[in-house]
Formats: sequence, structure tokens, C-alpha cells
Amino acid sequence: MKKEVKIEGMSCGHCVMHVKEALSELDGVNNFDVEIGKAVIDGDVSDDAIKAAIDEAGYDVVEIITK
Repeated sequence: MKKEVKIEGMSCGHCVMHVKEALSELDGVNNFDVEIGKAVIDGDVSDDAIKAAIDEAGYDVVEIITK
């Protein structure tokens, strides 16, 4: 299952690195791509887990769209 996550507060490559580290620790994530302002996640992981990981990294999830 693919999910597109819109993220607020990311403004540079350093921010992207923090979000990548947070997502890499989630069980159920098979693959992901992070750019400034968004992430695309492939895997069976709950929206709550995604939001918690990104919040803990210091950024705000604006929206999660399941594709």
C-alpha cells in the first residue's frame, strides 16, 4: 500500500535526513522516498505510526493520502 504524506516544516536536506531516519525505524515500511515537504511510503504501516514518527522527528504531518 502506498501513502503520500504531506509534511510541514521541512526546508532543507538536513530536514529530509531527519524524516528518513524516523521512517526507517518503522516496522512495515518496505520502501520510502522523502523530498522537502513530502514523503511517499510503500508498506503496511498505520497512519498513526507515520504521524508519530514524523512528529517525533520535529515536523508536522498535514495530510496522509492512501493510494
